[in-house]
Amino acid sequence: STISKDSLKTSLLQLECHFTWTLLKEHVGLEALEETILDHIKFVVEYNIRDYNILSYVCHLKNSNEEALRSLRKAEEAIQKHHPGEIARRSLVTWGNYAWIYYHMQRYEEAQSYVSKVKNCYKKLSSTAHGKVHLPEIYAEQGWALLRFGNNYFERAKNCFENALKSEPDNPDFNAGYAIAMYRLEDCAKRYGDEIMPCLEPLKRAAELNPKDTTILALLALKLQRLQRGDEGEKYIEEGLQKTPDFPVFLRHAANFYRKKGDLNKAVEILKKALELTPKSVVLHHQLGLCYRSKAIKLKKTRYTPQEEVENLIQLAIFHFKTVIDKKPVFFAAYADLANAYALGKRYEEAEEIFQEVLQRSDLPCGDKQEIYFNYGNFQQFHMNSESKAIKYYIEGLKIEKDSCGRKKCSEAVKKLLNEKIRSDLGDATDIGTLGLVHKLNGNKQEAIEWYKEAIALDPNNEEYQNALVELQLSI
Repeated sequence: STISKDSLKTSLLQLECHFTWTLLKEHVGLEALEETILDHIKFVVEYNIRDYNILSYVCHLKNSNEEALRSLRKAEEAIQKHHPGEIARRSLVTWGNYAWIYYHMQRYEEAQSYVSKVKNCYKKLSSTAHGKVHLPEIYAEQGWALLRFGNNYFERAKNCFENALKSEPDNPDFNAGYAIAMYRLEDCAKRYGDEIMPCLEPLKRAAELNPKDTTILALLALKLQRLQRGDEGEKYIEEGLQKTPDFPVFLRHAANFYRKKGDLNKAVEILKKALELTPKSVVLHHQLGLCYRSKAIKLKKTRYTPQEEVENLIQLAIFHFKTVIDKKPVFFAAYADLANAYALGKRYEEAEEIFQEVLQRSDLPCGDKQEIYFNYGNFQQFHMNSESKAIKYYIEGLKIEKDSCGRKKCSEAVKKLLNEKIRSDLGDATDIGTLGLVHKLNGNKQEAIEWYKEAIALDPNNEEYQNALVELQLSI
Protein backbone atom coordinates (compact mmCIF):
# COMPACT_ATOMS: atom_id res chain seq x y z
CA SER A 1 0.00 0.00 0.00
CA THR A 2 1.31 3.44 -0.76
CA ILE A 3 1.37 5.71 2.23
CA SER A 4 0.53 9.32 1.47
CA LYS A 5 3.65 11.33 2.27
CA ASP A 6 1.60 14.40 3.18
CA SER A 7 -0.67 12.72 5.70
CA LEU A 8 2.40 10.99 7.16
CA LYS A 9 4.16 14.35 7.51
CA THR A 10 1.08 15.76 9.27
CA SER A 11 1.13 12.89 11.78
CA LEU A 12 4.88 13.24 12.29
CA LEU A 13 4.54 16.92 13.20
CA GLN A 14 2.16 15.99 16.00
CA LEU A 15 4.67 13.70 17.71
CA GLU A 16 6.56 14.83 20.82
CA CYS A 17 10.23 14.16 20.08
CA HIS A 18 13.52 15.86 19.23
CA PHE A 19 12.42 16.44 15.63
CA THR A 20 9.44 18.56 16.71
CA TRP A 21 11.14 20.54 19.48
CA THR A 22 12.85 23.06 17.13
CA LEU A 23 16.43 22.37 18.19
CA LEU A 24 18.51 24.14 15.56
CA LYS A 25 21.97 22.92 14.63
CA GLU A 26 23.32 26.43 13.99
CA HIS A 27 23.23 27.03 17.75
CA VAL A 28 25.63 24.20 18.60
CA GLY A 29 28.86 22.63 17.43
CA LEU A 30 27.54 19.21 16.39
CA GLU A 31 30.89 17.49 16.93
CA ALA A 32 31.26 19.01 20.39
CA LEU A 33 27.66 18.17 21.32
CA GLU A 34 28.04 14.56 20.20
CA GLU A 35 31.19 14.21 22.31
CA THR A 36 29.45 15.74 25.34
CA ILE A 37 26.61 13.23 25.06
CA LEU A 38 28.95 10.25 24.57
CA ASP A 39 30.94 11.34 27.64
CA HIS A 40 27.71 11.61 29.64
CA ILE A 41 26.63 8.12 28.57
CA LYS A 42 29.95 6.77 29.80
CA PHE A 43 29.72 8.41 33.23
CA VAL A 44 25.97 8.63 34.02
CA VAL A 45 24.19 5.36 33.35
CA GLU A 46 20.78 6.23 34.77
CA TYR A 47 20.04 8.78 32.03
CA ASN A 48 21.13 6.66 29.08
CA ILE A 49 17.65 6.59 27.56
CA ARG A 50 17.55 10.36 27.35
CA ASP A 51 21.13 10.53 26.07
CA TYR A 52 20.61 7.91 23.35
CA ASN A 53 17.43 9.67 22.19
CA ILE A 54 19.15 13.03 21.74
CA LEU A 55 22.21 11.30 20.27
CA SER A 56 20.00 9.81 17.54
CA TYR A 57 18.84 13.33 16.64
CA VAL A 58 22.42 14.67 16.59
CA CYS A 59 23.49 11.75 14.35
CA HIS A 60 20.64 12.62 12.00
CA LEU A 61 21.78 16.28 11.91
CA LYS A 62 25.23 14.96 10.96
CA ASN A 63 23.58 13.03 8.09
CA SER A 64 24.26 9.59 9.53
CA ASN A 65 20.80 8.06 9.86
CA GLU A 66 22.11 4.49 10.21
CA GLU A 67 24.09 5.66 13.24
CA ALA A 68 20.90 7.34 14.52
CA LEU A 69 19.01 4.05 14.34
CA ARG A 70 21.79 2.34 16.31
CA SER A 71 21.36 4.93 19.09
CA LEU A 72 17.62 4.32 19.21
CA ARG A 73 18.18 0.57 19.57
CA LYS A 74 20.42 1.33 22.55
CA ALA A 75 17.69 3.57 23.99
CA GLU A 76 15.26 0.64 23.67
CA GLU A 77 17.66 -1.68 25.49
CA ALA A 78 17.95 0.87 28.29
CA ILE A 79 14.14 1.20 28.51
CA GLN A 80 13.75 -2.56 28.86
CA LYS A 81 16.38 -2.59 31.57
CA HIS A 82 15.19 0.42 33.61
CA HIS A 83 11.40 0.43 33.00
CA PRO A 84 10.35 -3.14 32.22
CA GLY A 85 6.88 -2.45 33.63
CA GLU A 86 6.00 0.52 31.41
CA ILE A 87 7.83 0.02 28.14
CA ALA A 88 5.25 1.71 25.88
CA ARG A 89 4.90 4.83 28.00
CA ARG A 90 8.69 5.24 28.29
CA SER A 91 9.22 4.67 24.55
CA LEU A 92 7.14 7.54 23.19
CA VAL A 93 10.06 9.88 22.43
CA THR A 94 12.18 7.00 21.10
CA TRP A 95 9.40 5.83 18.79
CA GLY A 96 8.81 9.40 17.62
CA ASN A 97 12.47 9.73 16.68
CA TYR A 98 12.32 6.34 14.89
CA ALA A 99 9.35 7.55 12.84
CA TRP A 100 11.14 10.74 11.78
CA ILE A 101 14.40 9.01 10.89
CA TYR A 102 12.63 6.37 8.78
CA TYR A 103 10.72 9.20 7.11
CA HIS A 104 13.98 10.97 6.22
CA MET A 105 15.34 7.64 4.89
CA GLN A 106 12.19 7.44 2.72
CA ARG A 107 11.17 4.22 4.48
CA TYR A 108 7.57 5.36 4.82
CA GLU A 109 6.01 2.01 5.84
CA GLU A 110 8.30 1.79 8.86
CA ALA A 111 7.75 5.45 9.71
CA GLN A 112 4.00 4.89 9.63
CA SER A 113 4.24 1.85 11.88
CA TYR A 114 6.01 3.90 14.59
CA VAL A 115 3.46 6.70 14.27
CA SER A 116 0.75 4.09 14.87
CA LYS A 117 2.59 2.68 17.89
CA VAL A 118 2.67 6.14 19.47
CA LYS A 119 -1.00 6.80 18.69
CA ASN A 120 -2.08 3.47 20.16
CA CYS A 121 -0.10 4.09 23.31
CA TYR A 122 -1.71 7.51 23.77
CA LYS A 123 -5.16 5.94 23.28
CA LYS A 124 -4.46 3.50 26.10
CA LEU A 125 -3.10 6.30 28.30
CA SER A 126 -5.93 8.72 27.81
CA SER A 127 -9.26 7.76 29.24
CA THR A 128 -10.91 10.11 26.78
CA ALA A 129 -10.68 9.03 23.17
CA HIS A 130 -9.48 12.40 21.91
CA GLY A 131 -6.78 14.73 23.13
CA LYS A 132 -3.10 14.27 23.74
CA VAL A 133 -1.93 13.33 27.22
CA HIS A 134 0.84 15.62 28.42
CA LEU A 135 3.25 13.36 30.25
CA PRO A 136 5.53 15.07 32.76
CA GLU A 137 8.53 12.90 31.82
CA ILE A 138 8.21 14.03 28.19
CA TYR A 139 8.23 17.68 29.25
CA ALA A 140 11.35 16.88 31.28
CA GLU A 141 13.05 15.11 28.40
CA GLN A 142 12.35 18.12 26.22
CA GLY A 143 13.78 20.36 28.95
CA TRP A 144 17.02 18.36 29.12
CA ALA A 145 17.34 18.44 25.32
CA LEU A 146 16.85 22.22 25.29
CA LEU A 147 19.59 22.66 27.92
CA ARG A 148 21.99 20.75 25.66
CA PHE A 149 21.37 23.20 22.79
CA GLY A 150 22.68 26.25 24.62
CA ASN A 151 21.64 29.66 25.85
CA ASN A 152 18.99 30.40 23.19
CA TYR A 153 16.93 27.60 24.75
CA PHE A 154 17.26 28.08 28.53
CA GLU A 155 14.01 30.03 28.93
CA ARG A 156 12.06 27.29 27.12
CA ALA A 157 13.85 24.62 29.19
CA LYS A 158 12.76 26.33 32.40
CA ASN A 159 9.13 26.34 31.17
CA CYS A 160 9.31 22.62 30.33
CA PHE A 161 10.52 21.70 33.81
CA GLU A 162 7.86 23.97 35.35
CA ASN A 163 5.22 22.04 33.39
CA ALA A 164 6.65 18.70 34.52
CA LEU A 165 6.73 19.85 38.15
CA LYS A 166 3.02 20.76 38.05
CA SER A 167 2.20 17.03 38.02
CA GLU A 168 5.06 15.82 40.22
CA PRO A 169 6.38 18.63 42.44
CA ASP A 170 8.71 16.29 44.39
CA ASN A 171 10.28 14.50 41.42
CA PRO A 172 14.08 14.70 41.94
CA ASP A 173 14.90 14.69 38.21
CA PHE A 174 12.44 17.49 37.35
CA ASN A 175 13.71 19.58 40.27
CA ALA A 176 17.31 19.07 39.13
CA GLY A 177 16.47 20.18 35.58
CA TYR A 178 14.55 23.20 36.83
CA ALA A 179 17.43 24.28 39.11
CA ILE A 180 20.01 23.89 36.34
CA ALA A 181 17.85 25.88 33.91
CA MET A 182 17.49 28.67 36.50
CA TYR A 183 21.25 28.67 37.14
CA ARG A 184 22.00 28.88 33.41
CA LEU A 185 19.48 31.69 32.97
CA GLU A 186 21.20 33.61 35.73
CA ASP A 187 24.55 33.08 33.96
CA CYS A 188 23.09 34.57 30.78
CA ALA A 189 21.39 37.40 32.63
CA LYS A 190 24.73 38.44 34.12
CA ARG A 191 26.39 38.31 30.70
CA TYR A 192 23.64 40.06 28.79
CA GLY A 193 22.43 42.44 31.46
CA ASP A 194 18.97 40.89 31.73
CA GLU A 195 16.99 40.48 34.90
CA ILE A 196 18.62 38.03 37.33
CA MET A 197 16.65 34.85 38.04
CA PRO A 198 16.64 33.66 41.64
CA CYS A 199 18.23 30.19 41.53
CA LEU A 200 19.46 29.66 45.10
CA GLU A 201 16.26 28.09 46.44
CA PRO A 202 15.70 25.77 43.45
CA LEU A 203 19.33 24.58 43.77
CA LYS A 204 18.95 23.91 47.52
CA ARG A 205 15.76 21.96 46.94
CA ALA A 206 17.29 19.95 44.10
CA ALA A 207 20.33 19.16 46.27
CA GLU A 208 18.05 17.80 49.03
CA LEU A 209 16.10 15.63 46.57
CA ASN A 210 19.23 14.44 44.69
CA PRO A 211 21.78 13.65 47.41
CA LYS A 212 23.98 11.70 44.95
CA ASP A 213 23.99 14.33 42.21
CA THR A 214 27.22 16.25 42.73
CA THR A 215 26.60 18.48 39.69
CA ILE A 216 23.82 20.17 41.68
CA LEU A 217 26.15 20.50 44.70
CA ALA A 218 28.76 22.20 42.54
CA LEU A 219 26.29 24.67 41.04
CA LEU A 220 25.00 25.44 44.53
CA ALA A 221 28.60 26.14 45.60
CA LEU A 222 29.18 28.44 42.60
CA LYS A 223 25.95 30.30 43.36
CA LEU A 224 27.00 30.78 47.01
CA GLN A 225 30.40 31.99 45.83
CA ARG A 226 28.63 34.65 43.73
CA LEU A 227 26.78 35.74 46.82
CA GLN A 228 30.13 36.23 48.62
CA ARG A 229 29.48 33.07 50.63
CA GLY A 230 32.44 31.16 49.19
CA ASP A 231 33.45 29.40 52.40
CA GLU A 232 30.00 27.88 52.70
CA GLY A 233 30.18 26.91 49.01
CA GLU A 234 33.58 25.28 49.33
CA LYS A 235 32.17 22.71 51.78
CA TYR A 236 29.88 21.46 49.00
CA ILE A 237 32.82 21.27 46.58
CA GLU A 238 34.83 19.24 49.11
CA GLU A 239 31.86 16.94 49.66
CA GLY A 240 31.56 16.44 45.90
CA LEU A 241 35.27 15.65 45.55
CA GLN A 242 34.74 12.90 48.17
CA LYS A 243 31.59 11.51 46.55
CA THR A 244 32.55 11.63 42.85
CA PRO A 245 36.29 12.18 42.47
CA ASP A 246 36.16 10.87 38.88
CA PHE A 247 33.04 12.51 37.46
CA PRO A 248 34.17 15.03 34.80
CA VAL A 249 31.07 17.27 34.88
CA PHE A 250 31.48 17.79 38.62
CA LEU A 251 35.25 18.29 38.29
CA ARG A 252 34.75 21.00 35.69
CA HIS A 253 32.48 22.99 38.05
CA ALA A 254 34.84 22.40 40.98
CA ALA A 255 37.74 23.77 38.92
CA ASN A 256 35.64 26.78 37.99
CA PHE A 257 35.03 27.37 41.69
CA TYR A 258 38.78 27.34 42.49
CA ARG A 259 39.61 29.51 39.47
CA LYS A 260 37.16 32.15 40.66
CA LYS A 261 38.56 31.85 44.17
CA GLY A 262 41.99 32.63 42.70
CA ASP A 263 43.48 29.22 43.43
CA LEU A 264 44.69 28.68 39.86
CA ASN A 265 47.04 25.77 40.60
CA LYS A 266 44.27 23.74 42.18
CA ALA A 267 41.93 24.57 39.28
CA VAL A 268 44.51 23.43 36.70
CA GLU A 269 45.20 20.21 38.61
CA ILE A 270 41.47 19.34 38.67
CA LEU A 271 40.96 20.28 35.00
CA LYS A 272 43.88 18.13 33.88
CA LYS A 273 42.36 15.17 35.70
CA ALA A 274 38.97 15.81 34.07
CA LEU A 275 40.59 16.15 30.65
CA GLU A 276 42.23 12.74 31.07
CA LEU A 277 38.76 11.29 31.62
CA THR A 278 37.10 13.19 28.74
CA PRO A 279 39.90 14.40 26.44
CA LYS A 280 37.59 15.99 23.87
CA SER A 281 35.53 18.21 26.16
CA VAL A 282 35.37 21.75 24.74
CA VAL A 283 34.40 23.29 28.08
CA LEU A 284 37.45 21.80 29.80
CA HIS A 285 39.75 23.19 27.11
CA HIS A 286 38.17 26.62 27.52
CA GLN A 287 38.54 26.56 31.30
CA LEU A 288 42.19 25.47 31.05
CA GLY A 289 42.87 28.29 28.61
CA LEU A 290 41.40 30.79 31.08
CA CYS A 291 43.54 29.40 33.91
CA TYR A 292 46.80 29.51 31.94
CA ARG A 293 46.07 33.03 30.74
CA SER A 294 45.37 34.22 34.31
CA LYS A 295 48.58 32.56 35.51
CA ALA A 296 50.54 34.34 32.77
CA ILE A 297 49.03 37.72 33.70
CA LYS A 298 49.83 37.10 37.38
CA LEU A 299 53.45 36.18 36.61
CA LYS A 300 53.90 39.23 34.38
CA LYS A 301 53.14 41.39 37.42
CA THR A 302 55.90 39.86 39.57
CA ARG A 303 59.07 41.80 40.16
CA TYR A 304 61.42 39.56 38.21
CA THR A 305 59.21 38.13 35.50
CA PRO A 306 60.32 34.61 34.51
CA GLN A 307 59.96 35.32 30.78
CA GLU A 308 60.20 31.72 29.58
CA GLU A 309 57.53 30.54 32.00
CA VAL A 310 55.18 33.34 30.90
CA GLU A 311 55.76 32.43 27.23
CA ASN A 312 55.02 28.81 28.00
CA LEU A 313 51.74 29.66 29.79
CA ILE A 314 50.63 31.89 26.91
CA GLN A 315 51.40 29.08 24.45
CA LEU A 316 49.27 26.68 26.50
CA ALA A 317 46.39 29.17 26.67
CA ILE A 318 46.52 29.67 22.89
CA PHE A 319 46.55 25.92 22.27
CA HIS A 320 43.46 25.35 24.43
CA PHE A 321 41.46 28.30 23.04
CA LYS A 322 42.26 27.21 19.47
CA THR A 323 41.02 23.72 20.28
CA VAL A 324 37.74 25.24 21.50
CA ILE A 325 36.94 27.22 18.35
CA ASP A 326 38.06 24.37 16.07
CA LYS A 327 35.68 21.98 17.81
CA LYS A 328 32.87 24.46 18.44
CA PRO A 329 32.87 27.41 16.03
CA VAL A 330 29.82 28.99 17.75
CA PHE A 331 31.65 29.34 21.11
CA PHE A 332 31.96 33.09 20.47
CA ALA A 333 33.47 34.13 23.81
CA ALA A 334 36.47 31.93 23.03
CA TYR A 335 37.44 34.08 20.01
CA ALA A 336 38.01 37.10 22.24
CA ASP A 337 39.86 34.87 24.70
CA LEU A 338 42.13 33.59 21.92
CA ALA A 339 42.77 37.07 20.50
CA ASN A 340 43.60 38.39 23.98
CA ALA A 341 46.02 35.51 24.54
CA TYR A 342 47.79 36.35 21.24
CA ALA A 343 47.95 40.01 22.31
CA LEU A 344 49.42 39.00 25.67
CA GLY A 345 52.18 37.20 23.75
CA LYS A 346 52.68 40.30 21.54
CA ARG A 347 51.46 38.34 18.50
CA TYR A 348 49.41 41.28 17.30
CA GLU A 349 48.78 40.23 13.70
CA GLU A 350 47.27 36.95 14.81
CA ALA A 351 45.12 38.75 17.39
CA GLU A 352 43.91 41.16 14.70
CA GLU A 353 43.05 38.23 12.39
CA ILE A 354 40.92 36.51 15.05
CA PHE A 355 39.02 39.73 15.86
CA GLN A 356 38.32 40.30 12.15
CA GLU A 357 37.28 36.70 11.60
CA VAL A 358 34.71 36.69 14.40
CA LEU A 359 33.33 40.18 13.68
CA GLN A 360 32.62 39.14 10.09
CA ARG A 361 30.48 36.19 11.21
CA SER A 362 26.86 36.66 10.15
CA ASP A 363 25.62 34.42 13.00
CA LEU A 364 27.24 36.47 15.79
CA PRO A 365 24.50 37.42 18.33
CA CYS A 366 24.27 41.08 19.45
CA GLY A 367 25.37 40.49 23.04
CA ASP A 368 28.45 38.56 21.93
CA LYS A 369 29.23 41.15 19.27
CA GLN A 370 29.23 43.95 21.85
CA GLU A 371 31.52 41.92 24.10
CA ILE A 372 33.91 41.41 21.18
CA TYR A 373 33.88 45.12 20.23
CA PHE A 374 34.76 45.88 23.85
CA ASN A 375 37.70 43.45 23.69
CA TYR A 376 38.77 44.80 20.30
CA GLY A 377 38.66 48.37 21.63
CA ASN A 378 40.80 47.27 24.58
CA PHE A 379 43.24 45.65 22.19
CA GLN A 380 43.53 48.89 20.17
CA GLN A 381 43.85 51.04 23.28
CA PHE A 382 46.30 49.02 25.37
CA HIS A 383 48.25 46.93 22.85
CA MET A 384 48.22 48.96 19.63
CA ASN A 385 48.23 52.36 21.41
CA SER A 386 45.58 53.68 19.05
CA GLU A 387 43.05 55.70 21.05
CA SER A 388 41.16 56.76 17.93
CA LYS A 389 40.57 53.14 16.86
CA ALA A 390 39.68 52.15 20.42
CA ILE A 391 37.04 54.90 20.52
CA LYS A 392 35.71 53.78 17.14
CA TYR A 393 35.18 50.17 18.24
CA TYR A 394 33.75 50.97 21.67
CA ILE A 395 31.20 53.11 19.84
CA GLU A 396 30.42 50.30 17.38
CA GLY A 397 29.50 48.23 20.44
CA LEU A 398 27.33 51.06 21.77
CA LYS A 399 25.50 51.48 18.46
CA ILE A 400 24.03 48.00 18.89
CA GLU A 401 20.99 48.76 21.02
CA LYS A 402 20.77 45.47 22.91
CA ASP A 403 21.25 46.07 26.63
CA SER A 404 24.11 43.84 27.72
CA CYS A 405 27.15 43.54 29.88
CA GLY A 406 29.33 44.11 26.81
CA ARG A 407 27.47 47.30 25.93
CA LYS A 408 27.92 48.65 29.46
CA LYS A 409 31.64 47.90 29.28
CA CYS A 410 31.95 49.70 25.92
CA SER A 411 30.13 52.70 27.37
CA GLU A 412 32.30 52.90 30.51
CA ALA A 413 35.54 52.43 28.56
CA VAL A 414 34.83 55.09 25.93
CA LYS A 415 33.58 57.64 28.51
CA LYS A 416 36.68 57.12 30.62
CA LEU A 417 39.00 57.49 27.63
CA LEU A 418 37.30 60.65 26.30
CA ASN A 419 36.99 62.29 29.72
CA GLU A 420 40.69 61.72 30.39
CA LYS A 421 41.65 63.29 27.05
CA ILE A 422 39.36 66.27 27.60
CA ARG A 423 40.52 66.81 31.20
CA SER A 424 44.19 66.70 30.21
CA ASP A 425 43.53 69.37 27.52
CA LEU A 426 44.53 66.95 24.76
CA GLY A 427 40.89 66.67 23.78
CA ASP A 428 39.68 68.55 20.71
CA ALA A 429 36.25 69.28 19.25
CA THR A 430 36.11 65.74 17.87
CA ASP A 431 36.52 64.19 21.33
CA ILE A 432 33.89 66.50 22.78
CA GLY A 433 31.48 65.76 19.92
CA THR A 434 32.12 62.04 20.33
CA LEU A 435 31.26 62.29 24.02
CA GLY A 436 28.02 63.94 22.91
CA LEU A 437 27.36 60.93 20.66
CA VAL A 438 28.05 58.50 23.52
CA HIS A 439 25.50 60.27 25.75
CA LYS A 440 23.02 60.35 22.86
CA LEU A 441 23.42 56.59 22.26
CA ASN A 442 22.90 56.00 25.98
CA GLY A 443 19.70 58.05 25.92
CA ASN A 444 21.06 60.89 28.10
CA LYS A 445 19.72 63.66 25.89
CA GLN A 446 20.34 66.62 28.17
CA GLU A 447 24.01 65.75 28.68
CA ALA A 448 24.41 65.05 24.96
CA ILE A 449 23.07 68.54 24.16
CA GLU A 450 25.62 70.19 26.49
CA TRP A 451 28.55 68.34 24.89
CA TYR A 452 27.38 69.07 21.35
CA LYS A 453 27.04 72.78 22.18
CA GLU A 454 30.60 72.77 23.52
CA ALA A 455 31.87 70.96 20.39
CA ILE A 456 30.12 73.52 18.14
CA ALA A 457 31.71 76.38 20.11
CA LEU A 458 35.11 74.93 19.16
CA ASP A 459 34.17 73.92 15.59
CA PRO A 460 31.31 76.21 14.48
CA ASN A 461 31.06 74.90 10.88
CA ASN A 462 30.67 71.23 11.78
CA GLU A 463 27.38 70.10 10.21
CA GLU A 464 27.37 66.74 11.96
CA TYR A 465 27.28 68.35 15.40
CA GLN A 466 24.70 70.95 14.35
CA ASN A 467 22.36 68.28 12.92
CA ALA A 468 22.75 66.12 16.01
CA LEU A 469 21.98 69.08 18.26
CA VAL A 470 18.84 70.04 16.33
CA GLU A 471 17.64 66.43 16.31
CA LEU A 472 18.14 66.12 20.06
CA GLN A 473 16.42 69.44 20.85
CA LEU A 474 13.43 68.42 18.73
CA SER A 475 13.17 65.04 20.46
CA ILE A 476 12.90 66.47 23.97
